[in-house]
Amino acid sequence: MYQAKGHITKQAHVDIPAGTYEEQHGREGFFGPVSHLYHRHPPTGWTRIEGDCRPQAFHADRVETTGDAPTTLLENADVTLGVARRRGTPPYFERNADGDELWFTHRGAGVLETDYGQLRFGVGDYLVIPRGTTYRFACADECFFLVIQSLGTRLRQPERGLLGQYSLYDATTIRTPDLLALTRTEGEYEVRVRREGKLTRIFYPFHPLDVAGWKGDLYPWALSIHDFCPVMSHRAHLPPSVHVTLVGEGFVVCSFVPRPLEETPGAQRVPFYHRNIDFDEVLFYHAGDFFSRDNISAGMVTLHPHGVHHGPHPKAIEKSWSPGKTHTDEYAVMLDTRRPLHATDAARQVEWKEYYLSWQ
Repeated sequence: MYQAKGHITKQAHVDIPAGTYEEQHGREGFFGPVSHLYHRHPPTGWTRIEGDCRPQAFHADRVETTGDAPTTLLENADVTLGVARRRGTPPYFERNADGDELWFTHRGAGVLETDYGQLRFGVGDYLVIPRGTTYRFACADECFFLVIQSLGTRLRQPERGLLGQYSLYDATTIRTPDLLALTRTEGEYEVRVRREGKLTRIFYPFHPLDVAGWKGDLYPWALSIHDFCPVMSHRAHLPPSVHVTLVGEGFVVCSFVPRPLEETPGAQRVPFYHRNIDFDEVLFYHAGDFFSRDNISAGMVTLHPHGVHHGPHPKAIEKSWSPGKTHTDEYAVMLDTRRPLHATDAARQVEWKEYYLSWQ
């Protein structure tokens, strides 16, 4: 049964009672039961945190990437998040036997060569590579990618529900591979298969991408973050679940792109305080002005474990109502996971250890 006590507001995120700070306490990633609490102090007003739930930030673009596989920064039983650099065209091909891969292009451009043909990509492109696909990156310059690997079911598009099938991104914005004639020279060709952290090397006397045609509903595809259409309201700030772009087993991937700010006087224009119950929340900052966060730059990753509050930095709310401020100007990729994520040694080497104090 719905209940209400004390000093509250009629509409969540609008006209917060003076001297209070609104927090959203919700379940199931904002889809389940929810309450709003009005605190007398900011929920992030801690002086110190001891334990594993401390919010963390990492300079992902400073990671030393080596070897064939992406360098993993965060992981659990369902998903891994890492980064990768690619230069030129390697003399071998790759295949992941463990799960689907999502490569987000932070820097660079080139061609993704696959069994199904070629996909041109550039900055801001998501590249979905189904498990078992043979592929190779041919980069025109140095490329830097955020790489998310699904270890369970396949990556898929979200259900649109009442929004309809043309919301978020129209099917015509999705790009699929073109079968093009590849240069085939005599000699030996190598395919490197990754399975359970180990490599198997397979050699062929012919080019492994020799498909003359294909049909079906399983194939690599690309989507630009610039084609993502955010769901928004001019009257009240909406939860991050409206930005879901892809769904995997035990996690979702969301896109944050420039959007008009809320116009109703008294409406919050920045993310509200919440405890991340049921989900760990990861943000990769791609480009723009991340006005709800201080001292965050493009190429960084933040991790907010479930159980501990997070929300806008102290100056963000005031800054959001600056004269002439009408739109956000940021691009970011969010990963929300059901199971707790754990940082790897590679992540800890590039950690901003004082990040959890940045709300003071």
